Amino acid sequence: MQQIKKNKNNNSSVYFSLQTTKNNIMSAAPAPVIPKTQKGVVFNESNGPLEYKEIPVPTPKPNEILIHVRYSGVCHTDLHAWKGDWPLPTKLPLVGGHEGAGEVIALGSNVKNWKVGDLAGIKWLNGSCMSCESCEQSNESNCPDADLSGYTHDGSFQQYATADAVQAAHIPPGTDLAEVAPVLCAGITVYKALKSANLKAGQWVAISGAAGGLGSLAVQFAKAMGLRVVGIDGGPGKEELFKTLGGEVFIDFQKESDIVGAVVNATNGGAHGVVNVSVSEGAISASTKYVRACGTSVLVGMPAGAVCKSEVFDQVVRSTKIVGSYVGNRADTREALDFFARGLVHAPINVVPLSTLPEIFEKMEKGQIIGRYVVDTSK
Repeated sequence: MQQIKKNKNNNSSVYFSLQTTKNNIMSAAPAPVIPKTQKGVVFNESNGPLEYKEIPVPTPKPNEILIHVRYSGVCHTDLHAWKGDWPLPTKLPLVGGHEGAGEVIALGSNVKNWKVGDLAGIKWLNGSCMSCESCEQSNESNCPDADLSGYTHDGSFQQYATADAVQAAHIPPGTDLAEVAPVLCAGITVYKALKSANLKAGQWVAISGAAGGLGSLAVQFAKAMGLRVVGIDGGPGKEELFKTLGGEVFIDFQKESDIVGAVVNATNGGAHGVVNVSVSEGAISASTKYVRACGTSVLVGMPAGAVCKSEVFDQVVRSTKIVGSYVGNRADTREALDFFARGLVHAPINVVPLSTLPEIFEKMEKGQIIGRYVVDTSK
């Protein structure tokens, strides 16, 4: 199989494939049909109408691949991007989404590490400069010039989307694209957070928001890493989900008035590490109290305007740590996808049409999400 370049009028380039016949004569394989327009969800102003409509199909830049997005997970970050309530400006108009899974159908002229037909994933980090101090140290997500899918770069709530070839995720052949979609952000994010907690097998980790999209994956990664898991969440069906995923102790904040005491008692002294994926400022601050001496409270969820409060005397005397954990790098991505490929984690998903995205956001705002919603871009 070879690939040859076909120039376009806009000075960018894409590739199509050649295949060898029985007589060893090279003939052009049918190139993927790339339409000029597609269906997607776009908004023109923060908190404005979410319009499911016909929009242009993007053309990949020389360093990008074009992905036919089949499925996309829906993340709480997508809600913030739409509302515009983070201190980070979005591009407008904007197509949100950053958990897209599909097939590569075109390559930019400088792309070397992909071929048409490969399965690819669109992550939160769409691209970075790869030359600053952060990028040099494999902290690409902290790059000051980071390009973010569904935020500063049109994302995966459309049928066709572009991604930087360096940062796009390589998905193993034969993977269920609907199932893997949430791993591309939620899975990578919580896997990196667990690594940031510096825990050892057999220790306790508390997951605040344990039955949501991120939490349900965090429980599974934690179990696969040999950790004991106490989950904090509330609402119908959440304890059942937590237990089916392998969680050990569930604390319902709607029924338990003393969360700190409950965690300390359940873990015989406090959790060795905490992963905060909830969007409650109070829950985040509480984690600094029930984390064990010398333990680490990891901040992941980012409620707008929230502040993490910790009593200085208590933190110093107990030698606890508070760390922020953003999304993972390329190595974290590969490792997290390996957990998925080996069947150690799976995303409890509910697949719905892309056109129903406004309804998903409404449920998200009301805290009614169990597991992860995944949208089918064909509907």
